[in-house]
Amino acid sequence: MKNSTPSSSTDPASEPKQTVCPLCGGAGFLRRDLPVNHPDFGKIVPCDCHTQEIKNRQMKRLRSISNLDQLEHYTFQTFNPEGYGITPSRSKSLAVAYQEAKDFAQHPHGWLVLLGGYGVGKTHLAAGIANAIIRQEKSALFIVVPDLLDHLKATFSPHSTVAYDKRFEEIRNAPVLILDDLGTQASTPWAQEKLFQLFNHRYNARLATVVTSNHSLEDIDRRIRSRMVDPDLSRVITIVAPDFRGGGETLSELSTLSQHEEKTFNSFDSRANELERQKAENLRQAFNLAQNYAGRPTDWILFTGPYGCGKTQWAAAIANEQSLNGRPALFIVVPDLLDHLRAAFSPTSVTPYDKRFEEIRNAPFLVLDDLGTQSATAWAQEKLYQLFNHRYNARLPTVITMADVGELDPRLKSRLLDVGRCTAFAITAPSYRGAPSIRSDKKRASRPRRSASTKNRGW
Repeated sequence: MKNSTPSSSTDPASEPKQTVCPLCGGAGFLRRDLPVNHPDFGKIVPCDCHTQEIKNRQMKRLRSISNLDQLEHYTFQTFNPEGYGITPSRSKSLAVAYQEAKDFAQHPHGWLVLLGGYGVGKTHLAAGIANAIIRQEKSALFIVVPDLLDHLKATFSPHSTVAYDKRFEEIRNAPVLILDDLGTQASTPWAQEKLFQLFNHRYNARLATVVTSNHSLEDIDRRIRSRMVDPDLSRVITIVAPDFRGGGETLSELSTLSQHEEKTFNSFDSRANELERQKAENLRQAFNLAQNYAGRPTDWILFTGPYGCGKTQWAAAIANEQSLNGRPALFIVVPDLLDHLRAAFSPTSVTPYDKRFEEIRNAPFLVLDDLGTQSATAWAQEKLYQLFNHRYNARLPTVITMADVGELDPRLKSRLLDVGRCTAFAITAPSYRGAPSIRSDKKRASRPRRSASTKNRGW
């Protein structure tokens, strides 16, 4: 009996035949049939059968540069667009940024610029955009700006596996590029030039781009800024919510509002029996203006008048009203503000200058008391201009007190005298502190004597 030989499982006849692309013959590339005078004549281009493979490799490279594995928990589902422990009016900018980011992730086009202080959620939203796009099996590059520059510098190493030109092209031509923390990079001429080339290329090509920054637009290279604010391409959103990492609303240690807690609208002294009718009416108008502003704080309000007339009292009453309604206010005397900024440069300072300045100029509600009493150094004038200009452009609620606008830096004066943004009120009443009454001695004697505690109350 003959033993039958079993058929081999490796018989080539039993293997499925590999299909060969009829266009490129399996090479993956081809030359297009073009006339000799065509600019692409003779050029090798990827075949359609090879396009998906190239796309997959590109996505893999972009994801390795992005390092998104560490940020995969940053999604729109894990983001709270209402903030933590803040009022609905204060969470408005956060909700707008959240919705714009979601819309961008669904239909990436144009530029989206997210500005705001530390910890307000910019990186979370930016990474959320990247993660959402990648889940749609599309390409997106998320990169922190200093890391981007490091990646470019690394290509100059003799051990680099990728050439500089190739790496730069991958970045600037990424279908969706998300640049986190613009402004935190070293400001070397080389870095500034590379960033300008990157921004300029994507601006001209109208490539979808997201940018986040802790800095205001005024602090960004003007060449880059001019492209970021083009209304035909870009949407710029400033988030004024507090630091998520701070555990909710906390009152800055810079604020001296606790020293004025007795100054409220309920403790108002109209001085009706002390002042002539015109000045008593002026004081009543100041009261009504301050109280109305405290109820709906928008844009700026400026109180001017002589020392001791009650400017600080009105400002403090407005700020205290904000705190009672869950909207912490930063109340600070202008010379103290500049001292705090100077102190941030000390090597022993626990708060870096950039963070301190951002905390002040992005404060959701800011009271600047005694403007004009600071030293008039060029540095002080520049810092105040940056502060005023940022809050003016962002239309952040601000209360300012000062004796007279006349001697002020013209740049600051132009913003304070803009009636479309700032309501100015001059208090004409004399000082609370021992000013002589206009009433006769007889009438003054007929009034009951006020206690010392009431006289010293400052109203």
